[in-house]
Amino acid sequence: MRGPEKGLLRVVAFAAALAAGLGLASLGCGARGTRPLRIGSKNFTEQVLLGELAAGVLERAGVRVDRRLDLGGTFVCHRALEAGELDLYPEYTGTAYTAILAHPPISDPAAVRAAVEREYPGRFHAVWAPPLGFENTFALVMRGPQATELGILSISDLAQKGRGLRPGFGYEFLERADGFPGLSKAYGLQFQQRPAEMDLGLLYAALDQRKVDVVAGNSTDGLIAAMKLVVLRDDRRYFPPYEAAFVVREAVWRDPRTRAALERLSGAISPDAMRAMNAAVDRDRQTPANVAKEFLSRLGK
Repeated sequence: MRGPEKGLLRVVAFAAALAAGLGLASLGCGARGTRPLRIGSKNFTEQVLLGELAAGVLERAGVRVDRRLDLGGTFVCHRALEAGELDLYPEYTGTAYTAILAHPPISDPAAVRAAVEREYPGRFHAVWAPPLGFENTFALVMRGPQATELGILSISDLAQKGRGLRPGFGYEFLERADGFPGLSKAYGLQFQQRPAEMDLGLLYAALDQRKVDVVAGNSTDGLIAAMKLVVLRDDRRYFPPYEAAFVVREAVWRDPRTRAALERLSGAISPDAMRAMNAAVDRDRQTPANVAKEFLSRLGK
C-alpha cells in the first residue's frame, strides 16, 4: 500500500473496529476501582514483552490489569489510548515525534524527549513515564554473506550498489515520514523492484528464505545476531532517536501506586537485555509472559 490517503483510511477503520470490539467506556476518575488497567502494545515481539513487563510490575504492586497486547501498529494503539480504550502502552520517542506529532526527524535525543513530554499532556491528556533504558531504531538488515559479497555495509553503500536487491518492509516503514519516504530522499535510495509490504513477523523468515534481500527491522531484534545478519550503518544519521517508554493516560498516572510500579522499570532494561528477551521469544520460542516474568524476578521487581 503506497498512497497516504489509503493508508489513513485503513488505520482509521482498524482503530474504529478496535474501539468497537473493546466496547468499554472511557476511564473516569470515579471508575478507578471498578475495572483493571488496560495495557496495550503494538504487534511485534518487543512490544508484547514490554506490555507483559508493565503488567507484571503492576500486578506485583497489587494493581489489577487487563492485557490488550498485540493490537496493531502505532496509530491503532495511539488512537485507542486517546479514546480512553487503553490506559497505557509502550512507545518510542522518535515514533511519537515524527508519526504522531508530525514533526520532521531530528537527531537530538533530549530535544525529541522534551517535545513529546511537552506536547502529549495538552493534546492527548497523556504523559511519558521515565525512559526504560534502551532505544530501538529502524534498522536495514541484510544476510551477512550477501552484504559482504556486494560490499554493502552502510545505507549509502546500499544506495550505490543495491538497486537490484529485493526489499521487504512493514506497512509503517513504507508510510511513515521517518521511514522509507524520508530515508529514500536522504540517501537517494531507489530499488528496481517496488518494496514488498510484509507483516513484521514475516520479515526475517522471508530474508532467510531468500524471498527478499533487505528488510527494515528494529535494532533490538533478537534474530539479527541469531541469524548472523548485518545491520547497515546509518552513516548520515537519518533516523531520529527512539527511546522506549510507556505512554500513560494522565488520570492513570496520577495514581501513586500505578506510578510507583511503572517507575520501577525506569532505566532497568539495557539494549542487550532487550535483545536477549526478544531472542528468547523469536529464536527459543519461549512465551513473552514467561520471559517477562523471569526478567522481573532477576530484577527483584
